[in-house]
Amino acid sequence: MLLTIDVGNTHTVLGLFDGEEIVEHWRISTDARRTADELAVLLQGLMGMHPLLGMELGDGIEGIAICSTVPAVLHELREVTRRYYGDVPAVLVEPGIKTGVPILMDNPKEVGADRIINAVAAVDLYGGPAIVVDFGTATTFDAVSARGEYTGGVIAPGIEISVEALGVKGAQLRKIELARPRSVIGKNTVEAMQAGIIYGFAGQVDGVVERMKKELADDPDDVTVIATGGLAPMVLGESSVIDEHEPWLTLIGLRLVYERNVSRL
Repeated sequence: MLLTIDVGNTHTVLGLFDGEEIVEHWRISTDARRTADELAVLLQGLMGMHPLLGMELGDGIEGIAICSTVPAVLHELREVTRRYYGDVPAVLVEPGIKTGVPILMDNPKEVGADRIINAVAAVDLYGGPAIVVDFGTATTFDAVSARGEYTGGVIAPGIEISVEALGVKGAQLRKIELARPRSVIGKNTVEAMQAGIIYGFAGQVDGVVERMKKELADDPDDVTVIATGGLAPMVLGESSVIDEHEPWLTLIGLRLVYERNVSRL
């Protein structure tokens, strides 16, 4: 079994692969204060419940692949792999790791590891040109050329950040449930805010993607648009440009990167 760990700013997603098939997944909150020992206990609690794994930490785990946008958590996970999975090959996505995707950026080290991993999976699953829209703490748009190169992207505030900002900065507004309202024209404050978030973000996605397509390919219809991230389902039904929804895109990319690097360890 391969354990994949995608650490985001808000949530950490874990996936368990049996070959190419993801057989189990978990989503937990990201907490930069957790120590390696606390993370090890958390992993044991989650994986100890799975019938294909043993009760002892590490039983049944043959490899580990990790990417993180939070340096402090990456540091602790590195310690987890050393102390608790010492005999298990581990790939941590950082400079020097072979991904197979050239990064055509002014400073490739600035690009988040998760965004590169998404590009790896997009190329493998759908080919290029492609655009990955990842609905997380930020909404990111990443462009992959027809030759499988990461060419750049767009970063916008995420859905949850926008909801929280409205609740904090609006004197008569409050935090609301992220749900689709009865209609675009809200009949009360909550529905008006829900409409602004859901339909506003759908419009943002459509507008940004259409502009990116024109820069990315001679024929914009050749570009495959893939949505991923925990909040993607909120926008899928309202956006007109998304072709594919792959909730485990980052975990699949981690599996691919692990396979490309494990022989070098």
